[in-house]
Amino acid sequence: MIKMMTALVSPAQRRVLEVLKRHGEATADELADALAISPGAARQHLSSLRSAGYVDARQERGQPGRPADHFHTTDRTEAMFAARAETLSIELLVHVEEEDPELVARVFERQRRRRVEAVRHHLDGKNLADKVDALAVLLDAEGYLADTDGSSPKCFHINLHSCPIWDVATQFGQACTSELEFIRDLIPEARVERVAHKAIGAHTCMYEIHA
Repeated sequence: MIKMMTALVSPAQRRVLEVLKRHGEATADELADALAISPGAARQHLSSLRSAGYVDARQERGQPGRPADHFHTTDRTEAMFAARAETLSIELLVHVEEEDPELVARVFERQRRRRVEAVRHHLDGKNLADKVDALAVLLDAEGYLADTDGSSPKCFHINLHSCPIWDVATQFGQACTSELEFIRDLIPEARVERVAHKAIGAHTCMYEIHA
């Protein structure tokens, strides 16, 4: 599925989708500025992507002149930025849940522990700020389009603009719980809360990290 969708999108269009994901939404003019292309080229890309179902738009009314279209990506793009094919089979998870619902939770827990052990050494010996940065780099490499910001020296945010496990996460809430616990396991000295959630309509999943 990922390969099929990727094949239908040119490198330039993929960059358009990445910018929209990182910004949440943007007008054609804002997109043109971000990509250093002409507004006409931006509109052409947006038109093609909208026809393919990868982009939608809302009109911002209440301003003088013609209402501006604010473009955003659709759910169809969530798995496009995955660094690898999903390692969890939805069909298999459905069968497991039918046999033993509690086993599904244990599957996600085991996968989380394996992920933690695989990357923990990247964070060893770092202070909190450096841990947050390193974790964002790791998540970005997995296809989450991750970045960070800090509202204070003791409060940081990790923003996940895409979800490479979207198909699984929308059917199994344990996947989202596992992502939160994954971050908590890697930064045990901090308090970690999810303050925005793509699964309930936000443009990004945002994790707030307090020292």
